[in-house]
Amino acid sequence: MVQRVSTVAFEGIEARAVDVQVQVAPGLPAFNIVGLPDKAVSEAKERVRAALVASGLALPARRITINLAPADLPKEGSHYDLPIALGLMAAIGAVPHDALAGFTVLGELGLDGSIAPVAGVLPAAIGANSRSEGLICPRACGPEAAWASPEMEIVAAASLIQLANHFKGTQVLSRPKPGVRAESTGTSLDLADIKGQESAKRALEVAAAGGHNLLMIGPPGSGKSMLAARLPTILPTLAPSELLEVSMIASVAGEIEGGALTDRRPFRSPHHSASMPALVGGGLRAKPGEISLAHHGVLFLDEFPEFHPQALDALRQPLETGEVSIARANHRVTYPARFMLVAAMNPCRCGRASDPGFTCRRGPNTRCAAEYQGRLSGPLLDRIDLTIEVPAVAASDLILPPPAEGSKEVAARVAAARAIQAERYAALGLAGITTNAAAPPAVLEDVARPDKSGLSLLRDAADAMRLSARGYHRVLRVARTLADLDGVETIGRVHLAEALSYRALMDEVRRAA
Repeated sequence: MVQRVSTVAFEGIEARAVDVQVQVAPGLPAFNIVGLPDKAVSEAKERVRAALVASGLALPARRITINLAPADLPKEGSHYDLPIALGLMAAIGAVPHDALAGFTVLGELGLDGSIAPVAGVLPAAIGANSRSEGLICPRACGPEAAWASPEMEIVAAASLIQLANHFKGTQVLSRPKPGVRAESTGTSLDLADIKGQESAKRALEVAAAGGHNLLMIGPPGSGKSMLAARLPTILPTLAPSELLEVSMIASVAGEIEGGALTDRRPFRSPHHSASMPALVGGGLRAKPGEISLAHHGVLFLDEFPEFHPQALDALRQPLETGEVSIARANHRVTYPARFMLVAAMNPCRCGRASDPGFTCRRGPNTRCAAEYQGRLSGPLLDRIDLTIEVPAVAASDLILPPPAEGSKEVAARVAAARAIQAERYAALGLAGITTNAAAPPAVLEDVARPDKSGLSLLRDAADAMRLSARGYHRVLRVARTLADLDGVETIGRVHLAEALSYRALMDEVRRAA
């Protein structure tokens, strides 16, 4: 007789059903796992054997074969421990044979019989719910799995003994409740902490309102990192559909702490030594990278030119399409990657090329700045909507009292502008498009049509600044966001003038590139 247990294999954020087939047959004692297992799955037999012994059970001296079907699908990870163990327990009569029917099972076993948390519980729960199945998972992952559906049956146990008692009816495991991560308020950030830099705060507000990419150029200590760190405080909370997408990516990556979710938008800030697979995803198991973990949030790259050129150029396609496809010899994985790119850099390597009266020892200031900024490719810079200069803060600004307007007031304007955008694109039937930055170019002809004077300014500026087709559309997107912040339908000359001003500095950087 073959005992069957359902589990999953992950392809990106999708959970594919896997059938764990357990056979205990006469023959010489052996324990074999087949079905393209990786090293972690092959080692499961030792963990399962020790966990069963610690739980008071012994494997029979017979030939045990575990088949993971479909056999041509690679199986990776330690979450196959629990389904294999429960299948063996059902095969030897430790739990009823039909107890596991209608359940998807995943979890890692300790040598003492405990069930350790694993990555990917939320996608597995969503996949099981779509098949009208329940879920058996580690107790630490129960609050995460409970988000899949309020009607779904979930059994979250801390050990094999608890599961055996639950199926025998001697112990009842209650359904876990969805977990919500409490945000720390002790070190709350606010835009009011930044004195001066009013133009930079304005650019930050525009970027947040439309989901635009932003590049800040300024000397060390001018507040670029402080501005970027406070960007999440003016962004609206995640919508339910966005929360689900973000949480599924974080679950596959093992980034959910204690099984609790949060509606705060992600903010990722990798070090400039990060490799290309670390940024865009990849590796042996094609795990999500920083751009996918920043989905619907912010990817902040400090010391922008110090990143590896190949890693930066790998961002070009995801910035356009909102997703990244990782191709390997035997499989292809696609992760969502709709993020805001916020970058900060010094004007030159010494950081003082723009200081009045300063002379760089490497040569003329312009040459020093051009060599440093030339590390960035022109096609990448063309995908950045707003480029601003962040000058050094004067001592006279630092002794002033904090500004009256903080993150709360700016966040209200950003939320109002985003609500206008979401309503506009929903009326056009564009599912998944909620910001001007993500609007298709074909739609901009209708939603971002300037008035007569604005169109004349845009035509003259496009010729003078030699805007590419992408740059032209990005100016329209920023102008549309500025009009949304003002609450007007028509894009005027003043909106286009401000949008073009954010690309004026870009011309100098692109010439250096």
